[in-house]
Amino acid sequence: MTTSTLARTINNVLNAPTISRVRRNHALEHATVHLLNQRMPGLALAGHSDPGGFWIIGEVDTEHMAAAVTEALERLRSGERHLAIHPHCGTNLVTNAVVAGGFASLAWIGGGTRKGSRMDRILFSILLALAGLFVSLPLGYRIQQRITTDGNPRDLRVVQVLRSQQGNFAAHRITTEG
Repeated sequence: MTTSTLARTINNVLNAPTISRVRRNHALEHATVHLLNQRMPGLALAGHSDPGGFWIIGEVDTEHMAAAVTEALERLRSGERHLAIHPHCGTNLVTNAVVAGGFASLAWIGGGTRKGSRMDRILFSILLALAGLFVSLPLGYRIQQRITTDGNPRDLRVVQVLRSQQGNFAAHRITTEG
C-alpha cells in the first residue's frame, strides 16, 4: 500500500458518518469543558462522546451547561479550533501510557543473557519511560487534533441538554444531530 493510498484510506475512515459525528461531538465536548472551567475554575469534570452526542459528568447547573454548549458550538463555528483540544483528554492519557510503556519495555527486550543487574534494568526502564513521556506529550495533542476530534462542527446542532443524577454523581447528556 502506498503512502497516498494509506492517507486516503485513513481520511475515508475518519470522515465516515459515524466516526465523523463522534469526532465532532468530542470537539464540542472539549470546547464546552474549556468554557465551563473558565467560568468555574477548579470544577472537576469528565466527559464521554459518542455518535449521538456526549456526556459531561460534574456538578453544573443545567442553564450553565446549556449556555456553555451553545457558546462552545458558536465559537467552534467561528474558527476557534483550539477549543477542540483538551489537556486532560483520554487521548493524551492513552498516548502517554502506550509510548512510555513501549519505551520502558525496550529495557527488557533482547536482554536475554545480557550481563547487568535486575536493578540496572529497572532503573533503565524508568529512564526510558520518562523519555517516552517527554516524547508523547506533544504527540497526544497532535492525535487529538488530527484523529480523535474534529474542530469543524459543520452541520452539528444541539438537540437537547438533559441533567441526570445517580447518587452523588450529576451528569448532563447533550444530544446532537448533523
